[in-house]
Amino acid sequence: MTQTILIVDDNRDMTRFLERLIRNELKLETFTADSAEAALLILEENIVHCVLADMKMPGMDGMELLQIIKKKDATLPVIIMTAYGAVETAVESMKEGAYDFITKPFEEERLLHTVRRALEHQHLLQRNTDLERRIREKEKETFFVGESPRMKELTDTIKLVARTEVTVLITGETGTGKELAARMIHSLSNRTGKPFVVVNCPAIPENILESELFGYRKGAFTGANSDREGLFQTAEGGTLFLDEIGDISSSLQAKLLRVLQERELKPLGDTTTRRVDVRVVAATNRDLEGNVAAGLFRSDLYYRLNVVSVQTPPLRDIPEDIPLIAYHFLSLFCGELGLEQRRLTEEAIQFLVSRQWKGNARELQNEIKRAVIFSKNNLLAPGDFGNSAELLTSPNGTLETDGLDYREARKKVLAAFNIEYISSLLRRTEGNVSLAAQSAGIERQSLQHLMRKYGINSALFRKEEEKNKGSRDQEER
Repeated sequence: MTQTILIVDDNRDMTRFLERLIRNELKLETFTADSAEAALLILEENIVHCVLADMKMPGMDGMELLQIIKKKDATLPVIIMTAYGAVETAVESMKEGAYDFITKPFEEERLLHTVRRALEHQHLLQRNTDLERRIREKEKETFFVGESPRMKELTDTIKLVARTEVTVLITGETGTGKELAARMIHSLSNRTGKPFVVVNCPAIPENILESELFGYRKGAFTGANSDREGLFQTAEGGTLFLDEIGDISSSLQAKLLRVLQERELKPLGDTTTRRVDVRVVAATNRDLEGNVAAGLFRSDLYYRLNVVSVQTPPLRDIPEDIPLIAYHFLSLFCGELGLEQRRLTEEAIQFLVSRQWKGNARELQNEIKRAVIFSKNNLLAPGDFGNSAELLTSPNGTLETDGLDYREARKKVLAAFNIEYISSLLRRTEGNVSLAAQSAGIERQSLQHLMRKYGINSALFRKEEEKNKGSRDQEER
């Protein structure tokens, strides 16, 4: 869709000049109005991406127009034009939410540059708003926020399985949301409201896990000074989630099989069995079928667990979902930490989508949390996410460009080069932008522009004592 701009000025000659300039240079569709009142009517009836308004007009002035626009749509950027010498008024407009101001007479290139930036800003805000809206809608209906075919298949399967009482085996790599899938199954089942008990099998020593699961009677072993219920009994009426089931011993596999077959258990040291009403959901990141073939896992238990199989996909298979997942974590952590909502630049979104996430959603979650905690800006850039110089590489360390057209591949390679090269310069100069620019043989302003574009913060490369100085130079500004 072609981007649009509304030009508001009571001077018709100025309006025609601006319309011709912007159409020719920026290829934008233009609307014009000779008063603020006429501008508001245009805004009611048309989609407008940017407003360029004169401050001084008969009737309603630019400031009043700005205030009304911001009440209706806070994401719509407004650039105020004001006469030379009226800087105080222009500054006041910035406080009221104007994106920027231009003083007359103005340089054409300065005006065009400001409009370009305003449109980029509007596009970013609109994309952020759209992602946040989609996240809210997805969170109402499911635990997962992705919209890709793989994620839709996963959530549809979970919704179908949840209504039954069958045992479910969830498979997937580390960090792909296996526990989240189990919680969703429980939440959508008839057992919701009853206990959901999680057992991380590898985290409990083998000699203790049996008594933890089935309970024991007083005197069953040294230290058993009283009766104790097991986790199966704790989960009575609800769901028991056995995480990383592939790690349990063969003897425990046999006892677990009996519980699943007979729906009864015998606590350690007891002579009688007890009925249990528990739904079992298990998960593993191992190849259980391969383990069965190798004699490492009981085939009868495997088939008893694997009545229905659910697979959680790794992030590399659902790259289109990464922006939504990232924004979900961003919103979550900002809320937890009581911080103003952070947003992501286009470059940051591109970086997160293209990066290799070996730890999948859990690794992405940790990166987002660190960025929220340590970033001093509300707009997060690639430099806020760990080592951005490992940018966009495939597992063998080469830049991944398969499936991209020439322009996208070139953009990706150029981004990787700039981030690596500039980061290397700043490491050598310990964050001194002037020295880095001199070493690169480019103007300081050019280097600053590249740093802003790729979200590189010079403060990250300074010595610790320099970082802690209260009066540090903010060289990247």
